[in-house]
Amino acid sequence: MTTHTATLWPDRRTLWRWHFFAGLFCLPFVAFLSLTGAVYLFKPQIDDWIDWPYDHLPTAVSSSPTRDVQTALSAVPQGAFLAYELPRTSQSAARVLVSRPDGEAVRVYVDRNTHTVLKTVLEESRFERLVFRLHGQLLLGNVGSVIMEMVASWTIVLIVTGLLLWWPRHQCGLAGVVYPRLGTKGRTRWRDLHAVTGVWTSVFLVLFLVSGLPWSFVWGHALQSVENTVGRLTSVKDWEIGAVPAATVIAGHPVGQSQKQPVTGGMDMPGMDRPAVTTSFPDGDFVSSLDTVVQTASTLSLPAPVIITPSGSMWTVRSDTQNRPLRESVTVTPNGHVMTQATFAGKGLVDRIIGYSVAVHEGQLFGGMNQAINLVVTMGLLMMSSAATVLWFKRKPAGSLGAPPALRSQKYGVVGIATLIILGLLLPELGAALLVLALANRMFAKLRLT
Repeated sequence: MTTHTATLWPDRRTLWRWHFFAGLFCLPFVAFLSLTGAVYLFKPQIDDWIDWPYDHLPTAVSSSPTRDVQTALSAVPQGAFLAYELPRTSQSAARVLVSRPDGEAVRVYVDRNTHTVLKTVLEESRFERLVFRLHGQLLLGNVGSVIMEMVASWTIVLIVTGLLLWWPRHQCGLAGVVYPRLGTKGRTRWRDLHAVTGVWTSVFLVLFLVSGLPWSFVWGHALQSVENTVGRLTSVKDWEIGAVPAATVIAGHPVGQSQKQPVTGGMDMPGMDRPAVTTSFPDGDFVSSLDTVVQTASTLSLPAPVIITPSGSMWTVRSDTQNRPLRESVTVTPNGHVMTQATFAGKGLVDRIIGYSVAVHEGQLFGGMNQAINLVVTMGLLMMSSAATVLWFKRKPAGSLGAPPALRSQKYGVVGIATLIILGLLLPELGAALLVLALANRMFAKLRLT
């Protein structure tokens, strides 16, 4: 029985080495993601605080979205109309999204009474957008996305090996297993803070990692390829794969590229350049229809923010709320009639699963309680990472990395090898890294023999 178990499971020293090296690579990023994620959790509140002056203006007596757009375009030289955000209250400034010639999206705040510009800001420079790009891409674009995907892959290895190391062997009672022994001193207390906190947060951490993978460059495109082959994608995706410009996110298509389907489009207005998007519609009628479409959009009761974009010869009115299961997209004619309505329930299965998981990830699925739970998890991850760092410094000899030494008799076990193969197939970066490690290990073994 002992021999069978030894060949089935990896030995403890092997688990410890894998856990150590995975932690050495991942834990700094885990702490970083916890901090940036904790900030992004409160995106709605932070956005409201930043925009407070522009949501407490004198009540709009009469509103003309067309004039607001024209005012915004005059503030952005050679700007092209992207979208109009439906004002949330009668005291809110109009938000008009404009594309610059270089492809950058500009948000223009316009006083709806005086039709004057109150503020202009690049979408990529907005606080929440910076935190978003910092959290998922390290501000390095697709290179940063690949790095974070590698981190996510190895963090899953870290979790699996950590759970196997935590599994009770000789402990009596729940102390040090379910709750930390805070009354002890030295390594035992730090070990419990690391191990027990890690166990409690690991379930949430796996959810965060898996729900974040569809946004990453390699895994996201792989998922897109699979879903295009065996399923279907919605016409406008609810998540970004890799580094996607803000203008593309707003417009629902790559700005400056022709459309194959009439899902988004350009808009001609006096004094504005037309985006490089293939569309056809009566210029004058379409210009004047924005006011009518805004009136229709205000009666739909869609969750804010509500974005209105040209869609071929029609308009698209969509909710971009972070609580993705509440999102809807409505096609409206220039004279204000609703043509089609797409709800979350009508999306493909994969889209709905991702929508729910991302809403939980961002702390928006069930309101303040979701934010509070996620905040506790991020604080737990910070505690786990800090305790691991303290343990490392306590254990490692001076001038040494402190890695657990390899044993000639170390065993990976059938379960360990099978787990690595499965994870390597599901996580492309991890699979590639494991192949490199296996080849390097074989080469070093040959060198030692010679």
